[in-house]
Amino acid sequence: MAKPKLLYLVHRIPYPPNKGDKIRSFHFLQALAAEYQIFLGTFIDDPDDKQHIDVLKSFCADTCCIELNPKIGKIKSLTGFLSGEALSLPYYRNRELQEWVDKTISEQGIERVMIFSSPMAQYVDKYTNLHCVADFVDVDSDKWRQYAQSKDWPASWIYQREAEKLLAYEQCIAARADATIFVSEQEAGLFKTLAPVSAVKISFVNNGVDTDRFYPDLSYETPFPAKQRTVVFTGAMDYWANVDAVKWFAEQVFPVIKSRLPGVHFYIVGSKPAKEVLQLAENEPAVIVTGRVDDVRPYVAHADVVVAPLRIARGIQNKVLEAMAMAKPIVATSAAMEGIPGGTDLQVAIADAPEDFASQVLQFLEQPVESANVNRRYVESDFSWEQNGQRLCRLLAGETA
Repeated sequence: MAKPKLLYLVHRIPYPPNKGDKIRSFHFLQALAAEYQIFLGTFIDDPDDKQHIDVLKSFCADTCCIELNPKIGKIKSLTGFLSGEALSLPYYRNRELQEWVDKTISEQGIERVMIFSSPMAQYVDKYTNLHCVADFVDVDSDKWRQYAQSKDWPASWIYQREAEKLLAYEQCIAARADATIFVSEQEAGLFKTLAPVSAVKISFVNNGVDTDRFYPDLSYETPFPAKQRTVVFTGAMDYWANVDAVKWFAEQVFPVIKSRLPGVHFYIVGSKPAKEVLQLAENEPAVIVTGRVDDVRPYVAHADVVVAPLRIARGIQNKVLEAMAMAKPIVATSAAMEGIPGGTDLQVAIADAPEDFASQVLQFLEQPVESANVNRRYVESDFSWEQNGQRLCRLLAGETA
C-alpha cells in the first residue's frame, strides 16, 4: 500500500543537522519519511549546504531547493514596510517555490502539509482544505520583542514593529491550522496566552538528542593543549543571541574566573563568527574563536565546563541537551534552561548575575566532576527523537498527540 503524500515546507534546508532549527527539521524529516511520501520545499541560505541536496532526495519523493542570498533577502524584506506585513514574509517569498507548491498540490493530490517556521505558511494560505500542522518551534514574535528591548532606535522600532506584525500573522496561521506546535511546554503556554482563540489546538513536541552520536567517549583526540583548563561554548556564531551570550560571558564573567585561575581558556566553537566575536579574541588571548569545525564533539568531550550564558533565548537549547548527553557539567542562565525542566540532582548550575555565573564555573573547575552521567540519563529518558517523531505523525494523522 502506497504511503500518503505530505508537503513539507521548511525555511532552511534540513541537512546537515548542524544547528538548532536544522537538527529539529531533519529529525522530523526522518520520522515523516517513514510514514509519508515527502515533497520537500526549502531554501538554501549557505552555499556550503548545496552539496547535501542528494542526501535529502533519499528521503523524499520530490524536492525543490531554492538558493536564498541573505543580503538580497534583507533588501526584499524592506517591501514589507510598503505592504504593511512582517518583514519576515517577503524575505522568504519566492515565485519559483510558489509555482512548485501549486503544481505539486495540483498534480499529486496533496491533502496534508507540514509547515516548519511561520513564514513558510504563506505558500499554502489559499489552500484552506489541506490538513495543516504548523511547527513554529519558538514564539518568534516574542523573540523580536526581546530584541527590541535591547536595541537603540531605529533598530528598536523596526524590531518592535516586526514583533507586532509577525504575531498577527502567527495568530492567523494558528487559527487556520489543524495543530500548531512548539519546541517546549513553556513556548506553547506563552503562545496560548497570545492566541487564546486557538489555544485548544496549540501543543508542543520537544526537541531530542541523537544519544548515539553524542555520548561520553574520551577516545576523541583533544583539540586543546595538554593540561589546559577549558570552558566551552558551542553555537552558530552569526546568530545574534549567541553573539550577545559570548560577549557577556567574555567581558563580564570570564575576567572573574581568570583572576582566580589564570591559566583557564574560553573556547567559542561555531561557524561564521561575527566581528564582535572575533574582537573578543583580539582583546583577550585566553579567548579562542575556532570558527567552523568539522565536529564539535571533541571540544565538548574534553571541556572542563560547558557554558550556555544566553540572555535572550526561546524554546529548548540543543547545545545544552547535547552537552548533557555527553555527560558534561554545565553552567547556564535561566533563559537557556527555560525549556528544559530538570531536577535538582542534575549537574547543571543556573546563574544569571556575572558574579554568580563565575562562581558556578569556578566550582566545577576547582572541584571537577568525574562524570555527569545523571545529565545523560535525564536526556535519554525525556528527549527522544523517536518518541517525538511519533507524536508529530499522530498530529498529521489528525489524532491527538
